Amino acid sequence: MYSLLLVIIYIAFISLGLPDSLLGSSWPVMYQQFGVPLSCVGIVSMIVSGGTIISSLLSDRLTKKLGAGLVTALSVMMTAVALFGFSISTSLIHLCLWAVPYGLGAGAVDAALNNYVALHYASRHMSWLHCFWGVGAAVSPFIMSYCLVSGWGWSSGYRSVAGIQVILTVILFISLPLWKRRPVSDNRGETPAAALGLMQVLKIRGVKFVLFAFFGYCALETTTGLWASSYLVTYRGIDADTAARFASLFYLGITFGRFLCGFLADKAGDKRLIRVGIITILAGIVMVWLPVQLNLLTLLGLIVIGLGCAPVYPSLIHSTPANFGKENSQAIIGIQMASAYLGSTFMPPLFGLIANHISIGAYPFYLICFAVLMFLMFEQLTRVMAQKKESCGRTEN
Repeated sequence: MYSLLLVIIYIAFISLGLPDSLLGSSWPVMYQQFGVPLSCVGIVSMIVSGGTIISSLLSDRLTKKLGAGLVTALSVMMTAVALFGFSISTSLIHLCLWAVPYGLGAGAVDAALNNYVALHYASRHMSWLHCFWGVGAAVSPFIMSYCLVSGWGWSSGYRSVAGIQVILTVILFISLPLWKRRPVSDNRGETPAAALGLMQVLKIRGVKFVLFAFFGYCALETTTGLWASSYLVTYRGIDADTAARFASLFYLGITFGRFLCGFLADKAGDKRLIRVGIITILAGIVMVWLPVQLNLLTLLGLIVIGLGCAPVYPSLIHSTPANFGKENSQAIIGIQMASAYLGSTFMPPLFGLIANHISIGAYPFYLICFAVLMFLMFEQLTRVMAQKKESCGRTEN
C-alpha cells in the first residue's frame, strides 16, 4: 500500500506540472483570436499567481482540516475545471475569471504534496518527484502543439489536458483511503498541531532566512528561463533557433539533474546538495557572463545553471520538517511556496524593465544577485539551525 501511494503521488506531481506551461505555448494563437495585445498574458499570469499565493498561505489550515489526500484531489479537480473553462473562453475577461480557480488549485496541491512527501518519504523521492513535475511541464506543450498542427485549435489542447486532469482526479479520490495510512517511521498517537498563522510562523527562528532563499531561487529560475533566448539573440548575436533550443535545455538540465540527484540525495544529504547546487549555479552564470567570442561557453552555461538549480528547491523543501519540526512543516512549506511564487511572479518583469531602460546585458549580473542571496540566506539558516541544535543538546544535558 505504501508503494502504491508513492506511485499515485508521482502521478500527482505530473498533474502538477501539466498546466504550468500551457498558457505560454498557446498564447501566441490565443491573443490574436481574442484581439488583445500580446502583453495581456501577464494579466492572466498575475491572477493565477495571486490565487496560488493565497492558497499556499491557507494550505496549513486546509490540510489539517481535510487531510493531504483530499486537498490534493480537490485541487486537481479545480485545475481540471479551470482548464476546461479556458477551453470554452471567448474573451480575456473569461480567461481572467477561470484563472482564479486555476491558481487556487495549483497552490494548495503544491504545498500539500510537498509537505506530505517531506514528512513521509526519503530525500531521493523529493528529487524524483520534482523531476516528474518537469515531465508534466514538458508534455503539455507537445499536446498543445499537436492540437494546433492538426488544426483542432488551442481549445482542444486545453480540453485534452483537462481530460487528463479529470482522470487523475478520479484516481486521487479512489486512493483517499491510502493517504490515511502512515509509514512505520511516523510518530503515531500525536495530537495534531493547531494551524499556524503567518505572523506565528515568521516568529520561528530561521524561517525568514528560508523564505528569502525560496524567493531568490524562484526569481533566478524563472528569470533565467524567460529571458535566456532574448539575451542570447539580442546581446550575444546567436541565431533565434539555436537560442531557443539551448534555452529549453536549461529546463532539461533541471529535470535531468533532479533525476540524477535522486540517486545521491540520501547519501549526500539535503545541506550538501543545496551548497553544491548554488555553487554550480554561480559557475554557470559566470560561463554565461564571460565576455568571450566563444558562444558555446555561454550556451553550455545555461545547461550548467539548470543542473545547479536541480537539487536546491527539492532539498530546501525536504529539509523543512528536520529544520522546524514536523508539527510546523505544513504551515512553513505553504508560506515557502507563497514566497517562491512572489519571486517567480515579480522578478522576471522587473528584469524586463532593466532590459528596456538599461541593457539586456545586465542578465547575468541580475541572476548572480539572486544566487548570492540564496547562498547567504542558506548559510544563515544553517548557522541558526546549528545554534538551535546546540541549545537543545545543552538543555537535555
